[in-house]
Amino acid sequence: MPISLAASSTRSSTAQLRGNPLDDPHERPLCVYVPPRYDDEPDRSYPSVYVIQGYSAHIGMWLNRTPFRQPYPELADAVFATSNVPPAIVVYVDAWTAYGGSQYLDSPGSGRYHSYLCEEVVPWVDARYRTIPHRDHRAITGKSSGGYGAMITPMLRPDLFGALATHAGDALFETVYRAEIPRRARLLRDQYGGSYEKFFSDLRRRIPGTRDGDLELMEVYAYAAAYSADEDGTIHLPFDEVGAFVPDVWQRWLAWDPVVMATKPCYAEGAAVAASYLDRRRKQRRVLPRLRCGRLSACGGGGRRAGRPDLLRAIRGGARSDRVPIPARPYLALRAAGGNAVIGKTVRPPAPRRRVANPVHVRGPQTGCNCTSPMTRASPANARNSARAASRSASDSPSTWPGSA
Repeated sequence: MPISLAASSTRSSTAQLRGNPLDDPHERPLCVYVPPRYDDEPDRSYPSVYVIQGYSAHIGMWLNRTPFRQPYPELADAVFATSNVPPAIVVYVDAWTAYGGSQYLDSPGSGRYHSYLCEEVVPWVDARYRTIPHRDHRAITGKSSGGYGAMITPMLRPDLFGALATHAGDALFETVYRAEIPRRARLLRDQYGGSYEKFFSDLRRRIPGTRDGDLELMEVYAYAAAYSADEDGTIHLPFDEVGAFVPDVWQRWLAWDPVVMATKPCYAEGAAVAASYLDRRRKQRRVLPRLRCGRLSACGGGGRRAGRPDLLRAIRGGARSDRVPIPARPYLALRAAGGNAVIGKTVRPPAPRRRVANPVHVRGPQTGCNCTSPMTRASPANARNSARAASRSASDSPSTWPGSA
């Protein structure tokens, strides 16, 4: 049977985003997943995992159904339906902006999205759901820009988050950004004479994304709004009209590089988070250096270092393009619940036809989360593969799936 997804929402304005410089909505959707049997055990409290998205993603995209794949909420529910993963509350946070993303920072160029997450979302969830309101039982995860946010948020607020998982997160800007920015500068020069004013003027007259380079140019501007905006909202690009790097602006970008931040004493407590999990795109295998700083660091070569808690461990294989990979979810749930986990081990979901005892509940304090339709049945190929995976997993453990017949 397909997993049903129930939803309810209320309207709530956020003080941190009210009057933001882009005039983006200060009423935001927030989806909260409760694990199986949440309503049946009213005296039980749960760890929480906050999920943040990559650049150009918004909260409604979690329910997108692509061929041969299940949406993220279904995959998360399947993971928590297994007997060897402790249940957790999963919070889906929206930080979309008119530029396509916020990098989860407080910036006069885009808004106070770090404070929104830490000062409003976390307390709201703790007050309305049976979470364990302690950093050691609260984790954060994301992909790409979401992976960046997952790295910097515990460094900025070590009192709130004690575990993180980052998937292809933006880091080591000197390698990841510096190699790409000259190409974006040439694109802006060739198509718009080096002027972002001309780019935005052209973009407003047509459907975004209908011309090559739209996303690439918007992305650089969004990052500049997050990393190098003045207090009056003026946004400074890291390159000039001929494409040369502007040193003082580039230094402002580097100040927000997680690898650089991890070396600074002021972020030492957050860099030493109790549980860290990292993977990266295939093209990043040879460029992530080995850098130790407390327990937050990056490994090169694509390997993981067993028995070294001071390393942010890397696993083999690239991050999937549109989802936070499965392995980190049970890992974070185990660590947030106080248990142990094997880095890089995938906990396979059960067969789609097995019904979870308690349907997934997705609730939100604000409007915009239009997730009221039941999930459709998974494809036959997925059903066969998942059935084989469930059979293997069942043979490894004497326990049965929750809610199985």
